[in-house]
Amino acid sequence: MKTYDIVVIGGGPAGASAALFLEKKGYSIALLDQVLFPRDKVCGEFISPAADDIFSDLGILESINSLNPTRLSGVVLSAYESSCLQVDYPVSTDGRTMTSLSVERSKLDGLMIDHVRNSRVRLLEGFKVTDFLFDGENVCGVKGYDELKTEFRIKSKVVIDAGGRNSISLRRLNLRHSSSARGRIALAAHWEGVKELGSYCHMHISHPGYTGIAPVGINKANVVLVVDQGSFDGANVESFFMEKVLGNRLRRRILGAGSPIEKIRAVDSLSYSVKKPKCGGLLLVGDATGFMDPFTGEGIYLSLRSSQLAAGVVKNAFDRADFSMRQLGRYDRIRRKEFREKNILSKTLQYLIYKPSLCNHVIEALSRQKELSSLLVGVIGDYMPANKVVCFDYLLRLICEMLKRSQPELIRASQGFPN
Repeated sequence: MKTYDIVVIGGGPAGASAALFLEKKGYSIALLDQVLFPRDKVCGEFISPAADDIFSDLGILESINSLNPTRLSGVVLSAYESSCLQVDYPVSTDGRTMTSLSVERSKLDGLMIDHVRNSRVRLLEGFKVTDFLFDGENVCGVKGYDELKTEFRIKSKVVIDAGGRNSISLRRLNLRHSSSARGRIALAAHWEGVKELGSYCHMHISHPGYTGIAPVGINKANVVLVVDQGSFDGANVESFFMEKVLGNRLRRRILGAGSPIEKIRAVDSLSYSVKKPKCGGLLLVGDATGFMDPFTGEGIYLSLRSSQLAAGVVKNAFDRADFSMRQLGRYDRIRRKEFREKNILSKTLQYLIYKPSLCNHVIEALSRQKELSSLLVGVIGDYMPANKVVCFDYLLRLICEMLKRSQPELIRASQGFPN
């Protein structure tokens, strides 16, 4: 039976970054993924500005820039074809001009896996993990089978599960809580022949959900439609996608002369939370820790950051030779504390999306108050602290701006706003 200090399950951004961070600290690591790379995955392909610093710490930012990725300077947001807001990323606190990456997911995953291949990490592609190995109350390795159906067992001091929404931890340990809200599904495809989008990600809110359009090359864009699953049940995927995307006149203006260049891809269960593992030797990173409806587009950043936090806790555990649930539980507390206000903001934005009148009032107010809109985009970009927006002062200023216009309509629109 082979033995490593650390086993990482999953070779996406969360797993690859966890392996690379910990490899730099000198540990022996095996990274397992059930598929062979390259692979494709539904993704907004719109990466928060704050991810640049993490890519730099990993030593891969220069390689990413060599792909000549699209750099975006801000966001264009429209609501129900009646209000619109364009806002650039504000400068960072240290005076840097901030941009976000828009790069095809298959290219990003391939680049990160290439860096893993060129490191001391043992990359095992086509290795499917089916269960954990246990030593008392601690996970001490994994077992499963490879692409030839040959069984394997690998021992380790720590297992990091970066297996995403279908990770072995969520299934084996029954950790997943589905959201009580209506289920949502994302449909995605790359388009060619797209009208020039400028250096902006375009978010269009309209019934029955919203669409993100991110430029990923010359006259090429990634288009993701997110809708309530109930509105999609029984529909033909291709027809539904085309009808809903082009049913919005703003999207039609951008995409009407173009067309998808691939089969429409779908992923469901866009919102779920995850319980803390009740065992030692195990940490969860990336989407395995939970997932929120991706309106604010920070999924890859959260994956990278969770792996960065996990690496620090794992190092401390090795320093103490303590891999107990109590010791590794520090990671869960640190992660939840760091992301708490951002999660509150995400839930608030999700509520607004499906309240047309209130949503329009908010966007109109933000379009008049540039300071407020810049703060919001900086927080969504993950380089400004979320408590700059998730606070009484920001809410009061936003409400005052909204009250300057159409007070009776605002009162009707805000009825039922969550506590």
